[in-house]
Amino acid sequence: MNTAQQEYFSTSDLALASVLSLWFAVEGVDRQNPKRSQFLFAQNEQVEEKVRAYWHGELKVEPQQFFNQIRVLKTRLYE
Repeated sequence: MNTAQQEYFSTSDLALASVLSLWFAVEGVDRQNPKRSQFLFAQNEQVEEKVRAYWHGELKVEPQQFFNQIRVLKTRLYE
């Protein structure tokens, strides 16, 4: 793994990326694989904690905000 990859948490999971983007800025979108883009977030303990909480079903988000974030991220995918 190179240094640039270690600085970012990346995910191709649109729902996870949408949830994370409610709290953290999307640093970029990695499109190296034409079939699966990766959303990049700054790697830190807060991001890791939200990811853990997401996978354990412990996060609560407002549904309309979540839906709007999905639309925002889809726009970024196709820009």
